[in-house]
Amino acid sequence: MGAEMNDSAEFRHTTVLLDEAVDGVLARPDGVYVDGTFGRGGHSRALLARLGPAGRLIGIDRDPEAVAAAAAVTDPRFTIVHSAFADMADALADIGVHQVDGVLLDLGVSSPQIDNPERGFSFRFDGPLDMRMDTTRGQSAADFLARADEREIAQVIKDYGEERFAGQIAKALVARREAGAPLTRTDELRELVARTVKTREPGQDPATRTFQALRIHVNRELEQLEQGLNAALRLLAPGGRLSVISFHSLEDRRVKQFIAAHSKAEVDRRAPFAPPPELALVSLGRVKPSETEIRANPRSRSAVLRVAERTDAPLKG
Repeated sequence: MGAEMNDSAEFRHTTVLLDEAVDGVLARPDGVYVDGTFGRGGHSRALLARLGPAGRLIGIDRDPEAVAAAAAVTDPRFTIVHSAFADMADALADIGVHQVDGVLLDLGVSSPQIDNPERGFSFRFDGPLDMRMDTTRGQSAADFLARADEREIAQVIKDYGEERFAGQIAKALVARREAGAPLTRTDELRELVARTVKTREPGQDPATRTFQALRIHVNRELEQLEQGLNAALRLLAPGGRLSVISFHSLEDRRVKQFIAAHSKAEVDRRAPFAPPPELALVSLGRVKPSETEIRANPRSRSAVLRVAERTDAPLKG
């Protein structure tokens, strides 16, 4: 979830697990690091404060507003790149960087994105039903709902929102579209879901899961995460660190499985005495926010940080 804004910014964000994520990723003070989700620069500023004179930090974000906000960072050791972190290998190669000492990823949506009605991420404000992290490309949530069939919409809401009423919601969405009133506003979507979903967990808006699902789909978040993790692994120098903060189970499960796949050896029963395979990562553990942080920033409650270190084992494939 992004990072804090500068003092003059309208929308602010409190960086989650700030010290823990920086502690996790900082292997060498004079190394080269990537903040793959610059947001508003909270993690980047903390990293720069601890880098040595020869250190270098590359910030990456696909949100043009985040890239514009990076102009406030004037440290000569810092470079900002407009790109998705899934494409970090190509983005870094374009500026002559082919190996790094650490990659930090803070997944999900930043508070400036959530709190700006014009971005369409939140059901708390009425705004265009957009949800794109990169507003310069791709289809919006409204575009998707205007063209997808009932089955595809239901699958997205079920898979990415874990919504048990996905079928009913998709049916209502398509019925409204066929009646000549396609959804274009966040309030319209929220009201439709509220009418369709009759029961919900205490304290949770009925539209929560549907909004999450559409956002994940529009931004290809889980595909981007898998591509980004693989890119990070190939970029990391031996001893380099991967530090990833997730905010929901779909993300965290993939990060956990990725680290496990490269840090845990499977015993070949056909060759029980064979030497163990060389593993590319060592898991350094999992961290949750403290009660103090959760009280100060309730949005941090669901955050999970996982850290792993690159070995000197060659990568396969």
